[in-house]
Amino acid sequence: MKRAQSAYLELYQVTKEYPTPAGPLAVVADFDLHVHRGELLTIIGHSGCGKSTVLSMIAGLTSLSSGGIVLDGREIEGAGPDRGVVFQAPCLLPWLSAFENVMLGVRQVYPHASRDEQRQIATYYLHLVGLGAALFKHPRELSSGMQQRVGIARAFALQPKLLLLDEPFGMLDSLTRVDLQEVLLALWSKNAITAVMVTHDVDEALLLSDRVVMMTSGPRARVGAILDVDLPRPRVRERLLEDSAYYALREQLIGFLAGDTAHPAAA
Repeated sequence: MKRAQSAYLELYQVTKEYPTPAGPLAVVADFDLHVHRGELLTIIGHSGCGKSTVLSMIAGLTSLSSGGIVLDGREIEGAGPDRGVVFQAPCLLPWLSAFENVMLGVRQVYPHASRDEQRQIATYYLHLVGLGAALFKHPRELSSGMQQRVGIARAFALQPKLLLLDEPFGMLDSLTRVDLQEVLLALWSKNAITAVMVTHDVDEALLLSDRVVMMTSGPRARVGAILDVDLPRPRVRERLLEDSAYYALREQLIGFLAGDTAHPAAA
């Protein structure tokens, strides 16, 4: 499925510095990126290169030292409900049920909807992620994969302009990870939402993405290269594994990551 290619999210000259005894240290420097409306873009790079810092700045949870971020024509200043975030850990309130955790966000974003309408929204998205039979279970009664499904349902229920995912499957076993990748793809396709995801998994990036942004190693990490993932959608894992184009793209990603170990910051 072809997506519109208009610039929707823009990062220009984004830099993040932290103070150190030796002076300011730029974790990310002069980071430039355009994300298209309706695109699912992943950011990949070595551990500690600043991937999550970039995502946190887009979310408005981390301030910029310089540069700017524009979403849908408006500069981002702080966190807001126009950006839904799914973290590696589900971040659920343990005293609330799955339904109540989703309702917490729904009430904030749809304050003028009736109580029944709010309930319908929360229930709808929990059913979409396969938790129709676990609406009123508390986090302690749910597996880690089910908890992450609640987090994904909550993010989509907010109908944000931009969905941000920070290694959302990184703490899950491989089978649960595969299941949730398929859930994410189905929801993204259904909602035509713009999404930026951080991952360290090359195969996950190729399965999910329209483009993959490869970051150089830090400090002063930046965009090193961008790979267009011109594989047909909808994507089925088994078919990808039979496609020579998939392996060619995979080789490019691994080649960049292997070559970037020679980046001066890695010394």
